[in-house]
Amino acid sequence: MRLTRFSDIGLRVLIYLERAGERVHPVTVAEIGSQFDIPLNHLVKVVGQLAKLGWIKATRGRNGGLRLLADPTLLTIGQVLRKLEGEEEELVDCEGTSCALKLDCQLRGMLRAGMRAFYEAMDRYTLAQATAGATGEQVIRMHKMFWSGTPAASGPAASVE
Repeated sequence: MRLTRFSDIGLRVLIYLERAGERVHPVTVAEIGSQFDIPLNHLVKVVGQLAKLGWIKATRGRNGGLRLLADPTLLTIGQVLRKLEGEEEELVDCEGTSCALKLDCQLRGMLRAGMRAFYEAMDRYTLAQATAGATGEQVIRMHKMFWSGTPAASGPAASVE
């Protein structure tokens, strides 16, 4: 299984906003795009979905920006992925194929069980936990570097994973 780019970006946005705190300057789409090298048109779609879900507030205009609305201690990674990936999605499209095993296949049930286990595991982790420790410290450094005009660091030491 591999997460879609949409979900990857969504998680990065939430992580970045979680550590924005009470910044003087609002976090903008352009800032996040430059920090993670994400095309703005794609980022705008993700931000729109996160706002529609009520997890962030997106304010337009000169003094606008993004703010986290969700409680990071309650929002689980599983919840985010279910909404962005689509919990109902099958790993294999059995209906759209002419597979001779379609009627008697055990694999489909096994894959569903695996997906359930994946989401149950992701439900054990909150956004706050995802931004704890070194990850959170790196995001705070990214915020500071952006406003000081210093290019975002790259490489293993700067990883936000």
